[in-house]
Amino acid sequence: MPSEAAPLIAKWIDYFQCEFKIAKTRATKLGDYRHPYRDKGHRISVNFNLNHYAFLVTTVHEFAHLLTWNDFKNKVKPHGSEWKKNFQRMMIPFFEMNVFPADIHQAIDNYMSNPAASSCSDLHLSRALKKYDSDKINVLHVEQIPVNTNFRIKDGRRFTKGDRIRKRYRCICLDDKRIYLFNPLAEVFLID
Repeated sequence: MPSEAAPLIAKWIDYFQCEFKIAKTRATKLGDYRHPYRDKGHRISVNFNLNHYAFLVTTVHEFAHLLTWNDFKNKVKPHGSEWKKNFQRMMIPFFEMNVFPADIHQAIDNYMSNPAASSCSDLHLSRALKKYDSDKINVLHVEQIPVNTNFRIKDGRRFTKGDRIRKRYRCICLDDKRIYLFNPLAEVFLID
C-alpha cells in the first residue's frame, strides 16, 4: 500500500485486534472479511498481487465490513447503506493525506457516491486502478479487441467476442458453443 497510508491501517489492525493477512491470488475476489467466530477474532485478507492503490482501496473496503459488523452484527446487508456510509467515512483520511493520484482520487470520489460490492464493478474506478498495474503492461482487455476476434482466457478456453450487451460483452465459447458474458476489463490473449 502507499507508505503514507500504512500507519493508519496499522492503527486499525491494532485497535480492532484484527488478523490481517496478505493472501495468494484469488480469481473471484480481491479481499475478504470474516467476523469473529468461536475462538477467532476479526480476519481480513487482501490479495498480494494488487498494485498498492488497489490494495489500499480493497483494505478499506474490508475494514468497512469490520466496522459495520461491530455496529450491527448480521442484522444488515453486507453492502447495504450502513456499509456504504462506513466505507465513505473510512476513505476520508486517505483523501486528506493525498494518497491517491488525481485520476484514482476522482474515480474513487465518483464511486463513493454509491459504492458497490466490488470496486471492479465500477468500470471507471477499475480502469483507473489498473493503469498502475506494473506487471501487466502488454495485457489486453475484452473491450480493446474488435468484435468477432478470437481470444483465450487464462484457463485455456477459447472464445469469439460478440456485441456489447449493456455493460458486458457476449462471447461464444469455441470449445462448447455456450454463450458467456465478459466484463469489459477481463484479461484476454489473442489467438489465430
